[in-house]
Amino acid sequence: MDAETQRRSTTAQKALKDVEGRGNALSEVAMTGMPKAQTGGVLAVLVKITNKTGSEASYAVQIDFRNASGKVVETRYVGAEHLKPGERKQPIAFSHQPPEPKLTPVLAKAQRY
Repeated sequence: MDAETQRRSTTAQKALKDVEGRGNALSEVAMTGMPKAQTGGVLAVLVKITNKTGSEASYAVQIDFRNASGKVVETRYVGAEHLKPGERKQPIAFSHQPPEPKLTPVLAKAQRY
């Protein structure tokens, strides 16, 4: 993970620390699974963050990777800062877990701040 990706992850984690519930921006975030052929065999999701408001905003997103019984085995944070109205960023959340057992990514929280 490069320094900028790490910084965004840390910023997103801090922004979500005191958020109750699932956040105020779930409708502005979508996820798409990525083919493992493109990710070196690693589970990854493309997170699409779109500023649907009328002013500049930053976003913090928490992705939980759950096992078959629904237990969260890993959490990743991504974000986008200073998006202009209508602007979209598409960070990628990579799991660092082994390919088996199979995990399911879940959009846990999304906060506009």
